[in-house]
Amino acid sequence: MAKQLAITLKRSMIGRPENQRVTLRTLGLRKREQTVHQPDNPAIRGMVNQVKHLVEVEELDQ
Repeated sequence: MAKQLAITLKRSMIGRPENQRVTLRTLGLRKREQTVHQPDNPAIRGMVNQVKHLVEVEELDQ
């Protein structure tokens, strides 16, 4: 089965550096408390690692 990540934006983008804002938008996050599902791969893991202080990640089996 393909693994997926449920990524939830827990902290606001206000006052964050531009590179962190771009990373969050690339992940598909626009609003606080929004959750998106992304495939579990090294590219997504790297983006999550850059903004780990702003998001909450949960692994899903689908």
